Amino acid sequence: MPNRNGILGRKVGMTRVYNELGRSIPVTVIEAGPCTVLQKKTVDKEGYNAIQVGFLEKKQSRLNKPEAGHFKRSGGTGYYHVREFRVEDPDSYELGQQITVGEVLKIGDKVDVSGRSKGRGFQGVVKRYGFGGGKASHGSGFHRAPGSIGCSAYPGRVVKGKKMPGRMGMDLKTLKNLTIVDIREEDNILLVQGAVPGAKDGLISIYTKALAS
Repeated sequence: MPNRNGILGRKVGMTRVYNELGRSIPVTVIEAGPCTVLQKKTVDKEGYNAIQVGFLEKKQSRLNKPEAGHFKRSGGTGYYHVREFRVEDPDSYELGQQITVGEVLKIGDKVDVSGRSKGRGFQGVVKRYGFGGGKASHGSGFHRAPGSIGCSAYPGRVVKGKKMPGRMGMDLKTLKNLTIVDIREEDNILLVQGAVPGAKDGLISIYTKALAS
């Protein structure tokens, strides 16, 4: 797997900015970092090089004993979100070190942004997959149902993967090659061109482009 440095953030919302030509650019506002280094993983011990980081502090009273023990090595502060990022040299980081958005990214960079799409609960096939449905006229009796799902005598079963009603959303989505429009380090704010997955306050992972393995 390639080394991919990055930073964690939370989605604040969307707005627009204007470039030097007066063109409106839609951007997503992300509160990116600061992230704290919690653990260093190396090829010798874990089989790969990475750092584990924490984002958004959690009260000590909300930590269970295993969490408290793990966080103790990096200063004792707990975090709501813990993730790993592949790096070339884990020894260049120190436990408890704060990683800010300005250290990882710069304006104009291309990044991959991952987040979980909005959850929409249990939905039918019309909303979930865009089925056309039946006639809307009175007496039709067939409006938003999925319709026939069988295969007659052969193979005599419903084929796996058939589009059916079910849970919609809350899927991990990644948008690639988004452009960093602006970075406001004093506020830990990152402006990314276009929309990114997830609802307001949702966790966002911002990855720099892949480095050599």
